[in-house]
Amino acid sequence: MLIATTNDLPGYRVVRHLGVVRGITVRSRNAISDFGGQVQAMFGGKVGVYIKLAEAARKEAMDELIAHAQAEGANAIIAMRYDANDIADGITEVLAYGTAVVVEPA
Repeated sequence: MLIATTNDLPGYRVVRHLGVVRGITVRSRNAISDFGGQVQAMFGGKVGVYIKLAEAARKEAMDELIAHAQAEGANAIIAMRYDANDIADGITEVLAYGTAVVVEPA
């Protein structure tokens, strides 16, 4: 699966647009990672526990996006984006979305 944040794929031409596809996940922090994150934050710099949580959420959303695109018959996704929103304290929705397309080499 080719994935690009751009509206085209250099070296390929879009032969069919299949529409918007998305992948979504909702993740929450746990007490242990929250405590670890607060301790790291007190010293400044990167907060590794939250980075791991954010990366896991993005990966889950991306995996769902790819599955949705494949189910639609796509071999590529263009204009891919992430979005995230807090649903409640410590609970975040992560959305990956884009346009599913069929491409062939130019």
